[in-house]
Amino acid sequence: MAHIWVRAEQREMEQRVGLTPDGARTLLDAGHRVTVEDSAARAIPIDGYAAAGCTIAPAHSWPDAPSDAIIFGLKELDADGPDLTHRHIMFGHAYKGQADGPALRRRFRRGGGTLLDLEYLLDETGRRIAAFGYWAGFAGAAIGLKAWIAQKTEAPLGAIGVYPGKAALLEELRNDLAALPDAPVPTALVIGALGRVGSGACDLCAALGLAVTRWDKDETANGGPFPEILDHEVFVNCILAGPSVPVFIPAEAVAKARRLSVIADVSCDPSSSYNPIPIYNHSTTFADPLIRVTDSPVPLDVMAIDNLPSMLPVESSEDYAAQLLPYLQDLDANATGVWARAGAIFETHIANV
Repeated sequence: MAHIWVRAEQREMEQRVGLTPDGARTLLDAGHRVTVEDSAARAIPIDGYAAAGCTIAPAHSWPDAPSDAIIFGLKELDADGPDLTHRHIMFGHAYKGQADGPALRRRFRRGGGTLLDLEYLLDETGRRIAAFGYWAGFAGAAIGLKAWIAQKTEAPLGAIGVYPGKAALLEELRNDLAALPDAPVPTALVIGALGRVGSGACDLCAALGLAVTRWDKDETANGGPFPEILDHEVFVNCILAGPSVPVFIPAEAVAKARRLSVIADVSCDPSSSYNPIPIYNHSTTFADPLIRVTDSPVPLDVMAIDNLPSMLPVESSEDYAAQLLPYLQDLDANATGVWARAGAIFETHIANV
């Protein structure tokens, strides 16, 4: 049986968690050990975990956890932390050319630990077995719409807050749209519309009455250019970046005549060589959500927040935790399944350090 240690997240504004109290009780009933670090930021209170029977540990105490503990978090660790001796479950952002990837891999190499990257927990067909994608798309499209409204009102967007649920977010957006003169709604293009991320983005747009053009692999198979993107006011990028992905918005498109004024880059790979929107070079944050690329011929803002589901932390946590729980139950018994595949991927990348 495994000892699963749920760490407190270190990223600002990160309130999500990958295991709920009900899930923890299921693991405990199956004979696993579950330790949960206290966290003032987590959207799900610690009391539920204590009532389920989990051991409660101080926040950020995982470096002193027993050597057999499997440290489970979501977002990446602080860059200046210790060498990593444990097995870690998290989104490492370490395999696709991201700027901080080499340093993280070196920390595992020096410490002898292992990264079981949540992005690379794959079934036999290569499909991810659990993902926050739907809520990333939903939140990303919402912030894209907020950016468009801010342009119309000529007011700064300002910081993005956390919402108790999608109903509150939709109500706010409906009110903001209704307050605009003549109550206009933008045209939107979603690329990756058939995937989890794209379905969330499309659902947000549909709930607010936006006209949505839905593209997926067939529409981008010719490799571009794609002038149709410039004819929409809001573009939501929901694809999984990779070597075969074409460039959607090349640098020269920025200066062309266009209706496009907001890009919500949900995929958010600005430091990757696979970035299909190479007109910006860093991620944005909830505190500072937009990059103004240009004011001419019309404004063009890019949203590129890399932890978008944190905007709806309770719903996104419950959804993701439910997807992942069956695999956590088999964490130390699954010698040939998703965990073994994730370990093999790690070994391939660590060999190049």
